Amino acid sequence: MASFEQLIGELERTGQRRLVVLSGDEQWTLSQAAALRETLPGDWVWLDEQPSKAISSLLGREFRHAVFDASAGFDVAAFAALSGTLSAGSLLVLRVPPLAHWAEHPDQDSLRWSDSAEAIATPHFVRHFCRTVAADPDAIVWLQGHPLSLPSFPDAPDWLPASGGPQREQAEILNVLEGMSPGIVAVTAARGRGKSALAGMLLNRIAGSAVVTAPAKGATDVIARFAGEHFNFMAPDALLASSLQADWLIVDEAAAIPGPLLEKLVLRFPRVLLTTTVQGYEGTGRGFLLKFCARFTGLQRFSLSVPIRWAAGCPLERVVASALLFDDTLLDRRPEGEVCLTSLEPEAWERQPALTTGVYELLCAAHYRTSPLDLRRMMDAPGQHFAVAQTDSDIAGALWLVDEGGLSPELSRAVWAGYRRPRGNLVAQSLAAHGGSPLAAMLKGRRVTRIAVHPYRQREGIGQALIRNASGEDYLSVSFGYTDELWHFWQQCGFVLVRMGSHREASSGCFTAMALLPVSKAGHQLCEQAQLRLKRDARVLSAWNGEKIPVDDGWEATLNNDDWLELAGFAFAHRAFSTSVAALTRLLLSVDTPLPALRDKMAGKADDLGRKALLAKLRSETAQALESLDKARCQQLKNAILQWQFFQ
Repeated sequence: MASFEQLIGELERTGQRRLVVLSGDEQWTLSQAAALRETLPGDWVWLDEQPSKAISSLLGREFRHAVFDASAGFDVAAFAALSGTLSAGSLLVLRVPPLAHWAEHPDQDSLRWSDSAEAIATPHFVRHFCRTVAADPDAIVWLQGHPLSLPSFPDAPDWLPASGGPQREQAEILNVLEGMSPGIVAVTAARGRGKSALAGMLLNRIAGSAVVTAPAKGATDVIARFAGEHFNFMAPDALLASSLQADWLIVDEAAAIPGPLLEKLVLRFPRVLLTTTVQGYEGTGRGFLLKFCARFTGLQRFSLSVPIRWAAGCPLERVVASALLFDDTLLDRRPEGEVCLTSLEPEAWERQPALTTGVYELLCAAHYRTSPLDLRRMMDAPGQHFAVAQTDSDIAGALWLVDEGGLSPELSRAVWAGYRRPRGNLVAQSLAAHGGSPLAAMLKGRRVTRIAVHPYRQREGIGQALIRNASGEDYLSVSFGYTDELWHFWQQCGFVLVRMGSHREASSGCFTAMALLPVSKAGHQLCEQAQLRLKRDARVLSAWNGEKIPVDDGWEATLNNDDWLELAGFAFAHRAFSTSVAALTRLLLSVDTPLPALRDKMAGKADDLGRKALLAKLRSETAQALESLDKARCQQLKNAILQWQFFQ
């Protein structure tokens, strides 16, 4: 291992880090990684099982050397995060199967993102990763059965580690912040550029009061270290609920906080510093600037470009960025000329890598929560479809669709009754689980997962054109965090609102809305039924949610056949209360029996029962009420629905 020792000496001198790929059977890669750990001094973080959970405790800290086990599955987000924790002079050792057969191996990580019941092979990503590593002159690939060959070390100047004081870019931004009048500043940077250190330095310099918030307190260690006694942290939701006032609000990794929540926080404080990672496993800060920061007039933007924890041009940073497509320069180029619409299938990752890479980059910029997990899904998950609005020079728009539906009648009924929640099929399952038709999930559709138009080519109808040219057997669908602006776009595309969720989603801070664009006769019938149901229930749902639903009020007080089926599903199966609340409201208007639990629940009164006990009581009282109205009909529905839990 003398050659590795020499390499480490050079890496320490030049402030660089390297990727080492160990390719072979599990035992061989394990023994080589263990030998490196025994020979080279360092922390040697070792991530194998459940790396996503393990990495959360490592963020904001710094280590010397790490091993990442991708022999059974490759969690690329955790891999990228781990690379960001390594100090100058470190190796990131990656264990993978034999390269010749890796593309055929089922990847256990695919169970998180492919919606497949079994692990699938991921050939497009594996080949892309192998091409990237092979093209990088500084990546070290050690194959089982082959001698180790370390690449020559190019001449590079000595690296001077940061002294702890502000670097030039940090000092320039600090000067602005110290003399800043009320307003908002956003600082974006790639990992390791010192944005958290900058926030901590600011806290140490300002004379007034300040509070720090972030998605997780554990990730604010760097801020705390630089801020010292001036560090005062409060979680975002707790801060919003409090009456705390301060001269400054510091938000670390702002892009990871739901937009509506962040907006409320920002408006509460006179001076705000937002920091976020430009690109990486958390998503893209470029999209954050476009989507969130653009709504604040006068917001000042700064960026940090020079790495502090390692030297510029670090080989490890470069190869990780190339493999996971962290480049976001696409937005800097204006796509000129006439737009041509074309379809892409997953095979395009092999045949047209530049085009597919551009699609991913555009989707990243438009949706700042897009992550490497989405890259894996785009490349290899079954049922993915893409359309591109392309000019002669570049990509002007992109659409990503995924197949849904096609469940068997038995499984669709089981989903409706709440007996089953199979993987995937987000909208198709919702149409069954929250809609009125037990057979809704049988229909086949395509869900819009992402759609994006280049900022220089927006308001030209490109997004609508992509939707018009998309196809689905029975319908196109979309699920989105409801805002008036977004709903206006989907309306313009011809979609019909069919569902509004019962609570705000943590990721967006909005209610989830679902809409359909029917294609077939069956799709039109389903869409019509679903919208009639939403109109009929809208008054109750709006009162329950505290949010007006943008459909005509079609309230009816009398029970119909759909209500009877819905109420039987709630009483005798596992239909959700939130799904049945409108039918339950009509039930209470139809009977004179006491039903104390139901009536108190509808009146918003507190109860002494636990959640499970209360739900059981509500179901029991619903069954009692149905029996009192029509015992024979009640029994008939009960017998039918109970049979739906038995299926192949």
